[in-house]
Amino acid sequence: MTGSFEMQSSCPSAMTIRRAGDGIAAAPAGVSNGSFLVQMLLSSRTDGEMTAMRTFIPPGVVTNWHSHPCGQLLFVLDGVGIVQRDGGDPVEVRSGDSVWFAPGERHWHGAAPSSPFGYLSVQPVRLGTAVHWMEAVDQGDLSR
Repeated sequence: MTGSFEMQSSCPSAMTIRRAGDGIAAAPAGVSNGSFLVQMLLSSRTDGEMTAMRTFIPPGVVTNWHSHPCGQLLFVLDGVGIVQRDGGDPVEVRSGDSVWFAPGERHWHGAAPSSPFGYLSVQPVRLGTAVHWMEAVDQGDLSR
């Protein structure tokens, strides 16, 4: 990742305020079926620290399959999204819902075809990373 997505070596060592709208940038290529925006709130490569981001996803855009070595918490801020764990059915989520993906659980998430989707995600770092990206979601998985 580059620019706003370049992971820092550790989280800030003192109180830090990120103002609304600061640091919003396009997500890196190769992590979804379309472009979307992300605001990195915390970034780190230090084991045990947290990474956190806010996303702004247009209708129909979904992430590739991925997993998180220590799990991931999503809190839906607005819109309608779809989440799916490997082997499960896609599930619709809405503003105020939260989703926990267990450590190593292969999954994807994104916006419903007719709605934008915004969420806050928090995931701890292990072995220098908070996410392992995989292949794109098959269009058949989106329509199940």
